[in-house]
Amino acid sequence: MKKIFLLVVTVTIILSGCSSSYNGELTGVPGRKAFSEPEPFEMALIPAGSFTTGPSEQDAMYQMNTLSKTVTVDAFWMDQTEITNNKYRQFVYWVRDSILRTKLGEEGIEGYEFFRVDEEGNLIEPNIINWEEKIDIRDENILAVVETMYYPPQERFNNRKEYDTRLLNYSYSWVDYQQAAKAKYNFKDGKYEGKVTNLEGVESDVVDRSSYIMKDVVNVYPDTLCWIRDFTYSYNDPMATLYFWHPSYDNYPVVGVSWIQARAFSVWRTEFMNNDLRSQGLPGVHDYRLPLETEWEFAARGGLDLSMYPWGGPYARNYEGCFLANFKPLRGNYIDDGSVYSARVASYEPNEYGLYDMSGNVAEWTITAFHQSSYAFTHDLNPNYEYNARPDDPPVMKRKVIRGGSWKDISYYLQTSSRDFEYQDTTKAYIGFRNVRSYIGVN
Repeated sequence: MKKIFLLVVTVTIILSGCSSSYNGELTGVPGRKAFSEPEPFEMALIPAGSFTTGPSEQDAMYQMNTLSKTVTVDAFWMDQTEITNNKYRQFVYWVRDSILRTKLGEEGIEGYEFFRVDEEGNLIEPNIINWEEKIDIRDENILAVVETMYYPPQERFNNRKEYDTRLLNYSYSWVDYQQAAKAKYNFKDGKYEGKVTNLEGVESDVVDRSSYIMKDVVNVYPDTLCWIRDFTYSYNDPMATLYFWHPSYDNYPVVGVSWIQARAFSVWRTEFMNNDLRSQGLPGVHDYRLPLETEWEFAARGGLDLSMYPWGGPYARNYEGCFLANFKPLRGNYIDDGSVYSARVASYEPNEYGLYDMSGNVAEWTITAFHQSSYAFTHDLNPNYEYNARPDDPPVMKRKVIRGGSWKDISYYLQTSSRDFEYQDTTKAYIGFRNVRSYIGVN
């Protein structure tokens, strides 16, 4: 009995020692490894800092939607260039392949495991796609499923088999922290108190944490016909038919992507990165997202607080008379800067933070909702105004800030302080985007 008692005491001491500290001192949880955030590919680190937002020159358009205000932004990573056609195509292909593999898994074709199984060979619930299983289109059963991904015969041009882009729908979700922050949890009753509104505008009582998980489904294929739709009595058909998919345009900024599609891309990119990190036993990183309007302006200025343009000077040409960005110079002389439409990314010199095309080429979506007076009521620390517009909301509630100007804009819109808007569910041939990611670590 004494031996058994001593054994129990020893085990108790060992177990309790795991949750206590040495000699009663705080030493932190044991086993925590130091973490160094991996430097993201082709992103620049924008240091934390303060700057003066607002006009760098007179308000030539009399828009009266900016004012001078000193604000501070935290450190973040930012894509050095706009998201290119080829990078966005990776997203499109992932969605296409995930849909195809899901279809194949649901068919239960013998000899294939398109869904992951446990050690005993049982399907994991809910289903998880097995990306390692090869798709052999020589197998008639697989080929029959692949055929369902193509346009139906009556819609094929010259009988070409092409993937039906209408099927490329991405289901995704995110947590609405803004609404979650307003709720209260009654610890006595074990219930939440408050209301939550979903993306359809339906208000309901908060049940649990899942009430704040917003879910949406969006078609991810760019609107290639925006090249034709955006310009009345103008022949832009060649861009509509080739710009997104042709390899010659791989390194051109993706356009025809709505704000909603850009947000979906950001969610996918986050999961794509974090899933890989976790598979290596590493902790995840902050979400990829669209930049705050103030983050975009701070990054565009490149540390030159009151500069009119990202390159620092007050003119759109250098001393040799060459244009410093891709825009609409003079009176409709689009080609004078070297490009009729958008140009290959990084065709012009970067700013002091190593960012390319912050002015011109294509305008860029931000996460910020547009309001003429937002500078007046937003906070001076990471200022931002967000609103998740519902389908039935009036158009004025669907406005999102775009920045930087584009290949079809005059130089006024290239200024670092100029702001404009577009509706979140619209697509344009002159609007693209780039991602940011909040920095982990000491600023």
